[in-house]
Amino acid sequence: MNSTISSRRDFLWQAGGGAAGLALAQLLSRDALGGMPVPRPAFHGGLHHPAKVKRVIQLFMNGGVSQMDTFDYKPELARLHGQKIGPKEKPEGQTGECGAVMKSPFEFKQHGQSGRWVSSVFPHQAKWVDEMAFLMAMTTKTSVHGPGSYMMNTGFTLPGFPCMGAWISYGLGSLVDNLPTFVVLPDARGLPYNQKGNFSSAFLPSRHQGTIIHAGSAQPVPDLFADKKYAFTGPTADAAALDLLQKMNRQHAGSHPDDSRLDARIASYALAAKMQLSAPEAFDLTSETPVTRAAYGLENPITEDFGRRCLLARRLIERGSRVVQVWSGPQGAVNNWDNHSSILTELPPIAASVDLPIAGLLGDLKGRGLLDDTLVVFTTEFGRTPFEQGSLGRDHNGNSFVTWMAGAGVKAGTAHGHSDDLGFKAEEGVTYCYDLHATILHLMGIDHRKLTFRTSGVDRRLTDVHGDVVSEVLA
Repeated sequence: MNSTISSRRDFLWQAGGGAAGLALAQLLSRDALGGMPVPRPAFHGGLHHPAKVKRVIQLFMNGGVSQMDTFDYKPELARLHGQKIGPKEKPEGQTGECGAVMKSPFEFKQHGQSGRWVSSVFPHQAKWVDEMAFLMAMTTKTSVHGPGSYMMNTGFTLPGFPCMGAWISYGLGSLVDNLPTFVVLPDARGLPYNQKGNFSSAFLPSRHQGTIIHAGSAQPVPDLFADKKYAFTGPTADAAALDLLQKMNRQHAGSHPDDSRLDARIASYALAAKMQLSAPEAFDLTSETPVTRAAYGLENPITEDFGRRCLLARRLIERGSRVVQVWSGPQGAVNNWDNHSSILTELPPIAASVDLPIAGLLGDLKGRGLLDDTLVVFTTEFGRTPFEQGSLGRDHNGNSFVTWMAGAGVKAGTAHGHSDDLGFKAEEGVTYCYDLHATILHLMGIDHRKLTFRTSGVDRRLTDVHGDVVSEVLA
């Protein structure tokens, strides 16, 4: 890289802060692609075949949701309760020895015309089972949080690979040019395991990484506007900075008459200015009706944080973001789904914090007609054991867990696969992250085998060398 470009880059970071940095990320990604913009196919045309899904909201439950205490009803646990029939040696990834079989402390009931079993911890989601398609035999290669979270987000257990949102952004491009294509809404209490590694674009151009929005902050996007304590900032200063940039651009163009990439670079700077106009309105929830706010649980301290982020997810996809990821739970031993000590006391609070907001999101999307082209995905990095840990907890279990999808292209009220009688291992219709990712991409008009990026001499893809579309849950 020559010194002229390097000095221009440094100037932009120092002069513009966060907003200019967003624009610069797009500038540098276009450089990496030889100045060629990412394709922006029409929605129904997709990239490889007609699309049914225009945008995705992914709800990620950080820590490992206990499948046999939520969606995977196992009456055999009650019959075998207290018996020590688990593995004699501690399985890899578990934090302790397997205890006795432990029945679920929660009541299960059948719901909807589909008769789907749901436990009492999810009373609001239970009302929506006829809109959902369940993958009942999800599995993964690890029972460790970090690698498991990487795998469910990137398809690999190691860092250094792009996440699904980045691949979708790279493959389909943006729907609008005034909001980020891929947005991440983390838990207010902190980032999940792997921190920002779950949202990374890795070797893809940097503009495809997730844009982190802190929904509860006074400034959800840091440095979008200059700090008021700097009195010299304002429209006049902005105009002077633009004039200086124009002079530098003309000088650069004069010394590189055959380089047509400059026009593409200049266009990318408009992103920051456009976000200054669009972002405040998108993040302002005061215009929502009391009925809508109540549906998401915004007036309840238990549901307020996750509900606010679910509502913001709806507003963002409504305004043109393609992928929005909403996280429940930070990394660590508390305030997430990693219920080692007591399923009875730890699962209900975290479940209650998301249950009403998720139901509110589905109802809001359907009422606005957005479920006709939006896919909602609920998942986690792995499940939990049917055996007790300590006295009332459950340990990590990568052998089986549950994912559901709702919305465009989904065969509502269906389920695919099942685990064994204890819910310990996926048994029939086994699906990995590769199959889930392949299915999501398929609904967006992308053949997962053809979406590749060459790096270090290898044509990489989200699904590595694996993956099949789960046609059984598609309409």
